[in-house]
Amino acid sequence: MTHLPAGSGAKDGYELWIDPDSAGWDYCGLRVLALEPGGSRALLTGDSEWIVLPLAGAATVRADGETFTLRGRRDVFSGVADFVYLPRDCSAVLSSAAGGRFALAGARCARRLPARYGPAGAVPVELRGAGGASRQVNNFAAADSFRCDRLIAVEVLTPGGNWSSFPPHKHDESGPGESRLEEIYYYEFGGGPAALGYQRVYPSRPGGTELLAEVRAGDAVLIPDGWHGPSMAVPGYDMYYLNVMAGPGPERAWLISDDPAHAGVRDSWPGQPRDPRLPLYEASDREVEA
Repeated sequence: MTHLPAGSGAKDGYELWIDPDSAGWDYCGLRVLALEPGGSRALLTGDSEWIVLPLAGAATVRADGETFTLRGRRDVFSGVADFVYLPRDCSAVLSSAAGGRFALAGARCARRLPARYGPAGAVPVELRGAGGASRQVNNFAAADSFRCDRLIAVEVLTPGGNWSSFPPHKHDESGPGESRLEEIYYYEFGGGPAALGYQRVYPSRPGGTELLAEVRAGDAVLIPDGWHGPSMAVPGYDMYYLNVMAGPGPERAWLISDDPAHAGVRDSWPGQPRDPRLPLYEASDREVEA
């Protein structure tokens, strides 16, 4: 299934559980965990590296003999979060005194890197696009901002009424200028329970992935191949999505090809102003009430 509505991917106490086997591919995984106040969860990383990213709330993570304190955030629309990297073949415990919701973005990998803390203040915040295609990207685990073996992960915030992931692009072939990457989109929305958006995926080759889905908070979309975009934020409702990517290439890189039918859109951006609502927030090391 390419589109997983909220709750449909629940497993073993997680709100969402995507692993390579359930997705039908080789690398990417994502879990979303809600903890009650005082709650905790033991984690075995197995053959994958993981990043624990607070969506809402603060937490403590114990792993490899170290204790990491995550300041967290109120929600994904209030600030950049700090995070913890967990290596493969690791036993960890995630706990939260006040409770919260946490994303675990993962990728099967070969190398075992050290567990370590990623401070919110070190996350590069990028403003991408222009006009109605303006969006904000929190590059917390982009290929050039934080060291992982295979995992690439970023957050994208799109003001209501804007189109994100545009022009449509793909990364389903290995070659000059493009890296083969599986990808997961996980969505949250601002503006209340009626909030929604739309996600488009269409084939880059015969028999490829085809999707036009209404997406709501807690939904996920799997993108094994194909042109993807736009991600459309309905007017009045800001859209957040977490992108998790990984692939087989020897170089950990996000290299994409734009759909030639829409590639000229990117060329128009230098002459347009960005949406004045952006950035929604800047990176900061100050503690966020969680």
